[in-house]
Amino acid sequence: MTTGKVSMRGSLAKVVLTTVLLLAPLAPVPAGAVPRESAPGTGGTAADTWTAPLSTRGRWIVDADGDRFKLRSGNWHGASGTWNGTGSADEDASHHAGENSHRIPLGLDRAPMAEIIAGFQEIGINSIRLPFSNEMIHDTRPVTDDAVTANPALRGRTPLQVYDAVVRELTDAGLAVILNNHTNTTRWCCGVDGNERWNTSQSAGAWENDWLFMAARYRQNKRVVGADLYNEVRRTVWDDPNWGLGDNHDWFTAAQRVGDRILTEADPDLLIIVEGINWTGIPVDGFPHGRPTLEPARALSHTLVDSGKLVYSAHFYGYTGPNHSGATGIGETTDPRYQDLSPSELIAVLNRQAFFVSAEQDRHFTAPVWISEFGVGGREETGVAQRAWFENFVDHLVRTDADFAYWPLVGWHENRRGNGWALLHWDAEGRRMGVHDGDDWRAGAWTRLVRSAGRSGPVAPVAEWSMLSPDHGDFVASRRMRTLPDWDSGARKAACPDGERLLGLSHTGNRGLCSDVTSGHLWDPEGRHEVVKDERHVVPGGDWASGYTKLQCPAGHFLTGYSVRGAAVSAALCAQASPGGATGTSGRTVWFDRSDNRGAEPGGGDFARGHYKGQCADDEYAAGIAFTGRIGSARTPDALYCRKLG
Repeated sequence: MTTGKVSMRGSLAKVVLTTVLLLAPLAPVPAGAVPRESAPGTGGTAADTWTAPLSTRGRWIVDADGDRFKLRSGNWHGASGTWNGTGSADEDASHHAGENSHRIPLGLDRAPMAEIIAGFQEIGINSIRLPFSNEMIHDTRPVTDDAVTANPALRGRTPLQVYDAVVRELTDAGLAVILNNHTNTTRWCCGVDGNERWNTSQSAGAWENDWLFMAARYRQNKRVVGADLYNEVRRTVWDDPNWGLGDNHDWFTAAQRVGDRILTEADPDLLIIVEGINWTGIPVDGFPHGRPTLEPARALSHTLVDSGKLVYSAHFYGYTGPNHSGATGIGETTDPRYQDLSPSELIAVLNRQAFFVSAEQDRHFTAPVWISEFGVGGREETGVAQRAWFENFVDHLVRTDADFAYWPLVGWHENRRGNGWALLHWDAEGRRMGVHDGDDWRAGAWTRLVRSAGRSGPVAPVAEWSMLSPDHGDFVASRRMRTLPDWDSGARKAACPDGERLLGLSHTGNRGLCSDVTSGHLWDPEGRHEVVKDERHVVPGGDWASGYTKLQCPAGHFLTGYSVRGAAVSAALCAQASPGGATGTSGRTVWFDRSDNRGAEPGGGDFARGHYKGQCADDEYAAGIAFTGRIGSARTPDALYCRKLG
């Protein structure tokens, strides 16, 4: 079966077969222009009614005016590659579904760019996920004249220059553009193809530098709104990606690092989009395997230097499953595919794997979820299960008011036959076949999706809840502190984003919880702070943790960070509050050395799963950390000193 995205029959089968052979001796293998209130999808064009840049408020994406901006997106693929990896790249037959993109967005040989973009607006799209490869950035070979037959003004340009022109035309038409690093090399995704991770065919440093280059390149174009960091991180032949282990396969840490670098070094306005892990394990019955998606974020979530810039994303196709790779033949397991699940089973799985991130409010992981790929075959798809899956999945997108991006927007047809997955197809003569031409069974579901009411208009600011996780190195989410000299050399340092204060700590595990709940921004405008490593600010008669070492902030200061050496507390980072901020002079001791102590309904969620936690109340600030080095203790946090806000 050839799909719009990937046939797992080929390259994934290779990894399965290779891995099975390798393991056999060890163990036998068991058998800016979007209408806010319009009803898109019937021919309307976008009006210039949204204001860049975009940011987030809780689970919603909003524009610069604070109005909800729902990503009704599609994928215009091609610049990431369509070559299958075998045969001549000059031959159409060597490209996925015979569709040769010529290293640039697909279809520019068949239709004028303006016509393609008008088609996007006609079917209700307000934003484009625009894939690229790292190879494309450095590819100096001009595209052939045949590649841009319908767009002769692009002749002689490199793939990156064509990509530039596409970005410009999309944004001039009012569409928002999300840059998507889809592949390392310019070839079809996604199997065992050298593109499994951000650093499979290149170094992590090269990947980061390419992102800084791309983000800076479009910085002046405010309708370039997002950086989708990498596509479908998955297993190589030998190794799995992970979420937080601190090695060079750690997708959590890699995304955190490059996201912060983009915001601080290239473009502070971009949304940073982090996709979950697409696959781990060997897809053979009897071996652990599955699709983690966003489930790891429940225990370990990202905190960027700018609150309100993180978006999580996930992909779903009917032929794959929560534990099914999508393969047929070699590599096909007995696990159900998504299209095999009942509607209730599908909803439960979708919510567990991804939609919980936006459904559960006031958690450290709460963020918008963008389903940046989903799709199904069109006119020639007759399978009952496939059609039912698409209808049920669209129903869930509507039910949850989720942001989405269909895969793909553009495809080829000849005599109305072809791959069929795209919503818009062009033949070699430039004749278009669209989803609304009257013979595409997807039209009803698509119209229902793009016309769904959903939330619109102003979104009120919400409290931010952020996790600090200096598990393997510094985790400084404060722009102010990142610009200053090392405030505790040799220690791993953690600091809240500048608008937040430290409210919670774990007894072990080094985790912290930050928020701006109740108070908003407390730090004084000058950014004054003090690093506390002893008890100099514990006043006579004010011993709030007798027999314990207390790192207490001076009067008028609040905790905004900490440092650790191994598991032991090393220092407290105390920020001076604005006048009238952290003015409480008495407080209470919150012990958490023997059990959780976080109040009846603590915000932020479980920020240190499996560890005891302490947390000040929403109307308090933390003013000190207590610990002990006595026998049997490891100088880990035992208590917080919590004071009322002024």
